[in-house]
Amino acid sequence: MIQKLLIANRGEIALRVMRTCRRLGIATVAVYSDADARSRHLTEADEAVHLGPAVAGASYLAMEKIVAAAVETGCQAVHPGYGFLSENAAFARAVDSAGLTFIGPPAAAIALLGDKMASKALAVKAGLPIVPGHPDPLSGQEEALEAAHAVGFPVLIKPAGGGGGKGMRIVHRPEDVAAALQASRAEARKAFGDERVFIERFIQRPRHVEIQILADRQGHVVYLGERECSIQRRYQKIIEEAPSTVLTETLRRRMGQAACALAAAAGYVNAGTVEFILDAEGRFYFLEVNTRLQVEHPVTEMVTGLDLVELQLAIAEGQPLPMRQEDIQLKGWAIEARICAENPARGFLPATGMITRYAEPRGENIRVDSGIQTGTYVGVYYDSLLAKVICRGAGREEARVRLVEALNGYHVEGVTTNLDFVNAIVCHPEFVGGNLYTSFIDDHFTGDRPRMPPAAETLHLAALAATLVYHVRTAAVRESLRPMAPQIGAIPAPPVHHHYMVRSETDLFDIRLNGRAGDRHWQINVDGTAYHVLTPEFEFYRRRLKLTVNGRIHRFRLHFDQSFVQVAFCGVSRRMEIYTPKEWDLMRYMPATRKEEITNALICPMPGLVVAVQVKKGERVYRGQDLVILESMKMESGVASPTDAVVAEILVESGKSVEAGDVLIRFQENDASAA
Repeated sequence: MIQKLLIANRGEIALRVMRTCRRLGIATVAVYSDADARSRHLTEADEAVHLGPAVAGASYLAMEKIVAAAVETGCQAVHPGYGFLSENAAFARAVDSAGLTFIGPPAAAIALLGDKMASKALAVKAGLPIVPGHPDPLSGQEEALEAAHAVGFPVLIKPAGGGGGKGMRIVHRPEDVAAALQASRAEARKAFGDERVFIERFIQRPRHVEIQILADRQGHVVYLGERECSIQRRYQKIIEEAPSTVLTETLRRRMGQAACALAAAAGYVNAGTVEFILDAEGRFYFLEVNTRLQVEHPVTEMVTGLDLVELQLAIAEGQPLPMRQEDIQLKGWAIEARICAENPARGFLPATGMITRYAEPRGENIRVDSGIQTGTYVGVYYDSLLAKVICRGAGREEARVRLVEALNGYHVEGVTTNLDFVNAIVCHPEFVGGNLYTSFIDDHFTGDRPRMPPAAETLHLAALAATLVYHVRTAAVRESLRPMAPQIGAIPAPPVHHHYMVRSETDLFDIRLNGRAGDRHWQINVDGTAYHVLTPEFEFYRRRLKLTVNGRIHRFRLHFDQSFVQVAFCGVSRRMEIYTPKEWDLMRYMPATRKEEITNALICPMPGLVVAVQVKKGERVYRGQDLVILESMKMESGVASPTDAVVAEILVESGKSVEAGDVLIRFQENDASAA
């Protein structure tokens, strides 16, 4: 029996495993690096062991240190979580060799299914359909071009040694094959230590649907329904849900049985996920197997009522599965949004900093798996995932609306996140309609904003909330100053009717408030549309607001920006400029302001580590050309030149840490127009 467990991970997954262990009475041991010395997962574990420096290779990827820590603290088992060493066959063998139990599949199954080409061969043998392609590693440019013509354009070049979107390239034309092959190999070599790549047909507008499986040591395998993971950016999942909007019971059974057949053929044990792509005609093709617990496992737990970590532990102890396939029933719907430290407005660059304010949404059927709290420092060394918000409903729309409200009320300050971006996705009409596919974001968003304008009611409510708070706040300030002024007779009651003009980007709203600062009931008119608003007591030190508008509860995140109000609601984040009619009339006399773009220097857009400097002093560069490559949160990003210029000075070198705002390169003055 497992009495003490070491969790070879960090952040929200470490805390999630601890939660189940605490309920089962299993003691937990956390591990941490220098960067995580004050992290939340340390305080909630029974013990903690320091691994080493912040760099993952010296800490969370140092398998000898982790196994030694488990032995020295008297653990019987190791749970790898996901990421880091979770799909490393050598780590599973090292755990077994130390006399410990690895909470996951056998090392042989990890090695077999972790090799994309070997797993495809096994899938064919087990009777699973695969995407047409060239099954062997490509030897060079000529073979790649020949294979691409044989498969038919567009094709997808993929690495054999790993997944997660790294090294993948879509190729639409023969003349692009050589460059894509070179880039794919280079990225695969760096990410997986394996430059082998292969080609398969690129399926247009596919869905990404995966099947959760469980397999015990007695040879029983079951599937726990599917998860729809089609909303992705750069091949990374953002929104996941269970069940899928398009699977019939027949298709679900076929895909589930195929996943179980593959697991049985691989000698699989414990929890795993078999991933498929689904085309527009309902044909499914095997993609890969994730030999671990998935980030999105909570949606399966919410619709099945099962605890996957508890089942993992029971299977690892040798217990048979406690259910048969016919016992598994899906009830309701669940949707998950991943909250990441990144700046959508700046090309989704990683974001860092100290979390200064933090409040999670709460309520029935709302779950937050988080690794952060007020005071958590988010650095550059690890994945950008901070938390996951999961909501359940009797049906999809109920789950979706609940998730929207939960995201509206999720408050994180100090670090820029993708909260409003994921909320904009969940609020998009095509998402509401269940029309999902892997290029959804590319088709419906430009950068971080939807291509279609926000709904009028969404903007009305955002402007209404900002104006109401602004009015009550300024009225409270005026009231606090009254005793300081000389008074004769009774103080007149403030007027009941208030009129404001509110500007937000290109939108202008005429807002009429009817009510006094101390009232809870307000009649508010926005551009002629009437709303009845019920307010709670205002607390200005908090940045969240709950209003009941026309009988329905809405939540807003607000922040005062000098004399303006920044409001976030249903994926819309706007600065509201609030004026009285007299102030608005005077605005036409205000001079226009223009922010000049600095073009004589390359400014660092984010904290990170310099991977490469791609130019030399005296070299001519062009606007949009990547001059420096930075690595932050396991992602490489190019920093592009803001202008056509000649390099005057290079201030960084490979291996140097940099902060946002640092000058990386200076250009020769007044050279932008040079020939």
